[in-house]
Order: sequence, then structure tokens, then C-alpha cells
Amino acid sequence: MSSKAATRRSFLKQSIGSAAWALTAVRGLAAGSPSTVPEAGRSRVVIACDPRVRHAGASFDSAQVAKLLDRAIQASFNVDTPLEAWKRIVRPGEVVGLKVNCLGGRGNATHPELVEAITERLRQAGITEIVIWERQNSDLERARFKIVEHGQGLRCFGNDTLGFEDDLSTFGQAGSRICRTLTSVCDAVINLPVLKDHGIAGVTMALKSMFGAIHNPNKYHSNGGDPYVADVNMLAPIRQKLRLHICDGLNAQYEGGPSFMPQWMWPFNGLLVARDPVALDYVGWKIIEKKRAEAGMKPLGELKRQPTYIATAADREHRLGTCDPKRIERVEI
Repeated sequence: MSSKAATRRSFLKQSIGSAAWALTAVRGLAAGSPSTVPEAGRSRVVIACDPRVRHAGASFDSAQVAKLLDRAIQASFNVDTPLEAWKRIVRPGEVVGLKVNCLGGRGNATHPELVEAITERLRQAGITEIVIWERQNSDLERARFKIVEHGQGLRCFGNDTLGFEDDLSTFGQAGSRICRTLTSVCDAVINLPVLKDHGIAGVTMALKSMFGAIHNPNKYHSNGGDPYVADVNMLAPIRQKLRLHICDGLNAQYEGGPSFMPQWMWPFNGLLVARDPVALDYVGWKIIEKKRAEAGMKPLGELKRQPTYIATAADREHRLGTCDPKRIERVEI
């Protein structure tokens, strides 16, 4: 690294990585506010699966998907009802963004049935303004979402609708313009990635999904995305507005991603839910590795695409969560 880059990294670290902020990141925000890592110091990742979500063939039962979501959210927050959990995630009066992942198209994208269930639960929690968003309108349309750019209530559009901020947000080796949907429209964001392999970065789930919020993700794939994925998640608007991560594993892919490759898909029939994106990605990575082993494939490390950015996101400079299995509470329901 050049001395200029090192100086910039040091300055940014001092600016937003102070001891006070680090303490907040680890112990959670003030009472009633969202947090990344639970106060107990362990990150809960809920894995909820149910084959009843799937009709014969490729379609899904919306009612069963909603029930699966309710179970996962309730377990994630360890509360008596799903609604109680949602009221801890969002507050009435907020505009809530649902960041979907549609790059893989209809066969390998966040499912509208899941988004519909989340939207209904948000409304029950008192949220009246919801924005479904992704990189481009065309991505959304290929994944069966209908573009609604104007009006009140429920909107759905890509970054090409509002564009990006004029100024760069920077951290470490990342310098990007962030989409105005995130910076100017949404008060809170629920991240809805997909459980899948990535041919360069190893896996693409909660952390890498935020490449869909910046104007230049193509710049950040060298070295398997490390440290770029972690650095992008440190950009202030992203770090401050992400509340929850719900990874869509109704269909999952263990090779050939991020594009849709049906020969490497499998019906996981599940969701992964966490407030900690690092813990979620670590658990999701291990699920994919297990499936690869069952299929007789080499582990990602032997193919030189182990997702090392997950550990970087957990290091002292980033503190975005934990990838220490001893600090991850894995709950399977």
C-alpha cells in the first residue's frame, strides 16, 4: 500500500473508528435502537427451513413462506410474537427500504413471495412507506417485481431512477458514490440477499449485497473482494441504516454464481436471519461448503476463492460483526 493510501486509511480510521464507536458497535446502540452484535457478545443466526414452502415444481406457497418468516423473526429476537420483533426493528414514521438481490434473474433472486410477506409484517408494525430497491429497474423486472417509481405506500425501483450522490463516500480502499435511494429516501434498510456461490468472491450474501448500493462495484472484485466488501459496508450511510439481514435460501446455489446456474441449485427451502451480517455470511458460507462436499466438489479454499473478506469485516478496523464460531449462536428451527 502506498504511503498516501496508508495515510488516508489512518485518517478515516480515526474519524469513524474511535473507541466510542467501537464500543457501540460491539455492545449495541442505545436502548430501543437497532444493533449489529447483541449485547451479550454473541451473534444469533437463525436458520429456518420448511419444505412446505414449495409447491410442486418451482413455485412457492406465499402463506407458508409467511409462516416461515414469522418463525425465523420471532426466534431471532427471542420474543413472544413476530410483531413484537418487527417493532424492535423499525419505528412508525420511518421509510423502510428492502434491498433485494436480483442479479441472478428469476431463477436465483430474492423471491417476491418473501418480499410480500415482509411488506405485510412491516405494515402491521406501523410502517406506511416501503421502498423495494436494487441496482437497476431491469434487474427487478427480471426477478418478477413491478416497477412503481412514484406515489405513496409501496414503491419499487432501481438505482437508475434516482441515481447516485455527487460526492464520494470513503473508507479504507473503497471510494464510491452511494445511491440516493439509500441516502435520501430510506431511514432504515432490511437487506434481503440470496444464499449463493460467487465465482470470484466465494460467496455472496449479506455483506456483498451492499455492492448494489454503490456506483462502481466492478472496481472491487480483485483479491476476491478483500478488503473491498468490508470497506464498502463501512461507508457511513450503509453502516448506519442497515437494521436486519434476511437471506433468501428458498432456492440456493453452490457453484457458478452469481449468475443463475440451475444445475447447481438446490431446494434449501429456508431463510437465514441475523442482525450481524458477518455471522450470517459465515454460517451461510459453511452451508454452501457442506453442499459442495456432498456434491463431490472441492472446498472454496482449494479453488483460491475462500471468502476472506468475511474475516476482514470482523477485524479490529471494521468491527462489523463476528466470524468466530464460539461467538455465533446458531439456531436451527
